[in-house]
Amino acid sequence: MSAIISSLACSRMLPRALKRLLHRATLSDQSYRFMFGRAPDDEFVVIDCETTGLNVRSDDVVAIAAIKIRGNRILTSERFEAVVHPDSEMGTEAIKIHRLRRSDLAAAPVVWKVLPSFLRFIGPRPLVGYYVDFDVAMLDKYILPLVGIELPNERIEVSRLYYECKYGDAPPNTSIDLSFVAILRDLCIPPLGQHDAFNDALMTAMMFVQLRDLTERSVRIARQRASPVFNPTGA
Repeated sequence: MSAIISSLACSRMLPRALKRLLHRATLSDQSYRFMFGRAPDDEFVVIDCETTGLNVRSDDVVAIAAIKIRGNRILTSERFEAVVHPDSEMGTEAIKIHRLRRSDLAAAPVVWKVLPSFLRFIGPRPLVGYYVDFDVAMLDKYILPLVGIELPNERIEVSRLYYECKYGDAPPNTSIDLSFVAILRDLCIPPLGQHDAFNDALMTAMMFVQLRDLTERSVRIARQRASPVFNPTGA
């Protein structure tokens, strides 16, 4: 496993185009060549994972959700959901967040069983997420030994789109809030039960559709201006 983690670390330093060529050459299971095909026009997949913790090396995935987007339509009927049995123990804090106990996962399949279906679902489409690099890193930990490569898909980070729409022209020392709750609030998206993989993926999909539209129309999200403080001394 340590060799796999080292491979992951090294490959992240390569430019994306070079990584893609390397991945294509090192694909160990040719039945997954579709991952390097042409993505359907204007289609994306939003992903979200729930995990036993935030350490990519030692924690495990416990739930995966993915939803397709075509144009500006969120295709909730075309979705992938799986709860999986982790190898590592779940800490109390993780259980408080996603409310999945080990007993809830006792009969769930191991992650290796669901990955083939997940990979076929996403295909070569760009992956959208909130802190998507973490979710991809968690998935790559399993995908690399399964097919010999990391996910080659383009990634789109919604917090980056939000930053550009709201803070891209902000003056220095502006207070910046990229939290999930802040994005929901600014985009008037109703909060669903957070830290449920499907709900998080659905809310992220709604964020992406709106932020993409704002970006294409060059529309900025308004920032609250700080009120000047009156000082009668003039100091």
